[in-house]
Amino acid sequence: MPVQHKRLGAHGALVSNLCLGTMNFGWVTSEEDSFAIMDRALELGINFFDTADVYGWSVEHGTTEEIIGRWLAQGGGRRDAVILATKVYNPVTRKANRREPNADGRSLSAVKIKKHCEGSLRRLQTDWIDLYQMHHVDRSCPWDEAWQSFGALVQQGKIVYTGSSNFAGWDIATACQEASRRGMSGLVSEQSIYNLNSRMIELEVVPACRHYGLGLIPWSPLAGGLLGGALGKAQAGRRMDASFVKQLETNRSKLERYEALCKELGEEPGAVALAWLLHNPAVTAPIIGPRTLEQMESAVRATEIALSADVLKRLDEIFPGPGGEAPVAYAW
Repeated sequence: MPVQHKRLGAHGALVSNLCLGTMNFGWVTSEEDSFAIMDRALELGINFFDTADVYGWSVEHGTTEEIIGRWLAQGGGRRDAVILATKVYNPVTRKANRREPNADGRSLSAVKIKKHCEGSLRRLQTDWIDLYQMHHVDRSCPWDEAWQSFGALVQQGKIVYTGSSNFAGWDIATACQEASRRGMSGLVSEQSIYNLNSRMIELEVVPACRHYGLGLIPWSPLAGGLLGGALGKAQAGRRMDASFVKQLETNRSKLERYEALCKELGEEPGAVALAWLLHNPAVTAPIIGPRTLEQMESAVRATEIALSADVLKRLDEIFPGPGGEAPVAYAW
């Protein structure tokens, strides 16, 4: 089995080194196909599933959680087989709660954390969430309030771990220090945008994760498709929206060298981009967001690719990072 399992940062939970992202479920991928993808993920050894209370988009916020809930409700040991992660922070507007005052705001208030956790539990048809993540930092809400609320959910058995997403390095440090002051375990993971073409987190987020023992869960590992063979697809006549075409043209010189290197290696560009992340010891599991079974099978190929030191150096030359970690990257 190509998929491996590793600790979630410095913590005890064993998770697959690929995380199944479910953002497409319900509005791009049908429920039937979503079920097939989740079943196949378990067969491949992927036990780490990530979602959010707002996923569902043009259908309705929460639709993706409902699809996962109906899949889990089939039984057969599905719930026990999965490390299930969801998120709180963004507005979750649903037909049933349009008048709820906290539905429209972005926050980590105690009342929102409690209400949105209960809502996720209902939609997911489960008694507990393994990893409950703050979808963004809320600098206007005191940590006293947020940690009290997350702590209560842990004591009630409704969540196991707390994680973060889109935090700066100093947000991670602050959150962990505030949790430690209260005798709490604090954050166990951070989700950040991280890929060959977007390496800014190497300055401070990656060092903060390493210092505090957080598992790093990169989202958008293919840069929204840019690293998935975009030039080749464009040449083949694949339809692309104007904003993506603009990104492609902006990065054309890098992508030409990148896709040529992937061709030399005999590997698909998307698999190489994922393999690059998997070679980083700070990374626990990149989030793959397949729309189809074929896309998931292709992503799993990355777990079998060993990139040599020379290839890693060439990738650094094509996609240079920020120069290392702070402050050495910009000071003595």
